[in-house]
Amino acid sequence: MPGPYVIGIDFGTESVRVGIFDQIGQPVAFASQEYPLYHPHPGWAEQKPDEWWAALVTATRAVLDKSGVAKEKIVGLGADCTSCTVVALDAEFQPVRPAIIWMDVRAADQARRIAASGHPALKYNGFGNVSAEWLPCKTLWFKENEPDLYRQAVHIGEFIDWLTYRLTGEWVGSINNTSIRWYYDRAEGGWPESFYEQIGLGDLIPKFPPKVLDMGVVAGTLRADAAAELGLPAGIPVAEGGADAFVAMVGLNVLRPGKMAFITGSSHLMLGQSAQALHAKGIFGAYTDAVLPGQYTVEGGQVSTGSVVKWFKENLCGKEAAQAAARGVDVYTVLNELAAPIPPGSEGLLVLDYWQGNRTPYIDPEARGIIRGLSLKHTNGHMFRAIIEGIAYGTEHILRTFRQNGYVVEEMVAAGGPTKSALWMQIHADVSNVPITLTAVPDGPALGSAILGAVAAGLYPDAPSAAEAMVQVRSRIEPNPETHELYQFYVDQYINTYPPLQELTHAMTRHVEARKK
Repeated sequence: MPGPYVIGIDFGTESVRVGIFDQIGQPVAFASQEYPLYHPHPGWAEQKPDEWWAALVTATRAVLDKSGVAKEKIVGLGADCTSCTVVALDAEFQPVRPAIIWMDVRAADQARRIAASGHPALKYNGFGNVSAEWLPCKTLWFKENEPDLYRQAVHIGEFIDWLTYRLTGEWVGSINNTSIRWYYDRAEGGWPESFYEQIGLGDLIPKFPPKVLDMGVVAGTLRADAAAELGLPAGIPVAEGGADAFVAMVGLNVLRPGKMAFITGSSHLMLGQSAQALHAKGIFGAYTDAVLPGQYTVEGGQVSTGSVVKWFKENLCGKEAAQAAARGVDVYTVLNELAAPIPPGSEGLLVLDYWQGNRTPYIDPEARGIIRGLSLKHTNGHMFRAIIEGIAYGTEHILRTFRQNGYVVEEMVAAGGPTKSALWMQIHADVSNVPITLTAVPDGPALGSAILGAVAAGLYPDAPSAAEAMVQVRSRIEPNPETHELYQFYVDQYINTYPPLQELTHAMTRHVEARKK
């Protein structure tokens, strides 16, 4: 194996995945390691940074062993992490509390108050509701509910900032996270200080990393202690990374307008590039320079997608799990087989995928899941298909919002675990009448991180040229126009179901929240 090689590190919601790639994007080996996810209360979600690091050490050493690549052949590495995962560190960069991860929606009240500020920085929320997932909301909750710990927190940032420091000893921020979640706008001078003052976080900016770097630039070099633990050579360049889904845009080569990165997994995220700034209700962005300098990034997303499917499998599919075990197949194989012959619309069964709230277009952390139309005819096959269809309806709701504001998606390039299900991907294509492209390396975040590592190592001058060389197309799923027409009634039903139930849903969510205090 002549090399050189680069490492891509992808920290997801429940595990870290580490890949070794050659300089044309061919994967040599992958290894992954899980870490715990804690839910102390309904709507809360936390993790421990020490457990992230332990998982990374295990996965990195495993991928080196599996690949047979000599560590001296590794010339650079890049990483991505979940976004909206807030880390609070003391003066020695030790955590003062568990990290509050992206899916945590405890800061719903803070989000409402921040939205009510009416500050111009809220253009990134389309001047609408503010997501309780975002860093300012979670940090305001932290300050108000754990003031002693907040004072101890000399440094506050996100998962990727902690990881970059742990790898390099450099406390720096990513233009990606700071623009997409912290309201940083380079074109407007950087930090919106008056915004932070107005919402009661005027003392937060000094806790942020003092430098904000573009993705792919050298954030620092791998320090000796980290290299020894990971089994890598000290001193190799570490690229500035970003949020997992946005780094996946690089790994899917979605770096021009018209394409949309369709990042699937525990949640769904839709991300595209725009030549012009676009700010509209129900759309996040357009973020300045978030992925590439000189471009804008638009965003839509669903909080609970693959996580709802997993919830269904683990809680309600004992019979199917037994069948799968008897056949020696995955339980999802059985569920896909049961769902495939059921007609579009699941014979009147409709699911709203709001298990952990709605990200867009409602930006409603107090939304919760709804199952509508159950009858004695319905089976677990119906339920599985209806959940997948409901997720696809949510995606189409977002795409309709984009179209209504002049942003037309011509092609979606998909990545993530759900792409393994041909049924799921075909339903998405049919519901939205948009072709879906699958790349040769479906692990878009890991490849995207490796591409950034290749840029930091000097193998390519920039991310677009590296992506052109390192990303290849595997297949394309075309929508069925007739099935698309059948689905339009159900999409309309999906969209029309939540508004009349919103107040009832909020009352229930707030009641549960009040009872736990």
